[in-house]
Amino acid sequence: MDDHPLVRAGFRALIGDEPDLAVCGEASGFTEAMRLATDQHPDVVIVDLSLAEGSGLELVKHLHMRLPDVRLLVCSMHDESLFAERALKAGARGYINKQEATDHVVEAVHQVLRGEIYLSDAMTQRVLQAEGGVQLGSVEALTDRELEVFSLIGQGIGTSRIAEQLHLSVKTVESHREKIKKKLKLLSATELSRYATQWSLERN
Repeated sequence: MDDHPLVRAGFRALIGDEPDLAVCGEASGFTEAMRLATDQHPDVVIVDLSLAEGSGLELVKHLHMRLPDVRLLVCSMHDESLFAERALKAGARGYINKQEATDHVVEAVHQVLRGEIYLSDAMTQRVLQAEGGVQLGSVEALTDRELEVFSLIGQGIGTSRIAEQLHLSVKTVESHREKIKKKLKLLSATELSRYATQWSLERN
């Protein structure tokens, strides 16, 4: 499930070349992905965190709840150190960065099909060594939804469009913005936009 046709075509070609694998469908947004996965009931679903419609992380949660036996592999350009653990907690069985996808997506699919977790070596060590909670003021203190809103703010997207993209009310997005400011110890909307933009640029 990816909002870029070229990316989906690349995955289709890589996976289709494997004698024991076959692609049974593809989607660009949340609703289409849920319908297709429910109809086809595939063994593995590859999910991007950025979709044309809806949130990839929410898609993982919904697919995991509705189809718990379907294995979910997240493939995204987003920072693995920040999103991989969230994806696993949401129900995914692995996380692969798009920059490494061409070389490792088939390996990742086979690994999750075997019932194993797929992460990069660096992320595996990070998970094993993780200890304690996060401190107030850290982006890691944000909830999944708050992080999605924060990421979209960093891309220069306004409140109304964020609400539309995430299927939320404007009031709910505004509430998330206030909570984000509090957790990150920011005093104004201007500080929030500046910090979110800087954070987004550092990860692209």
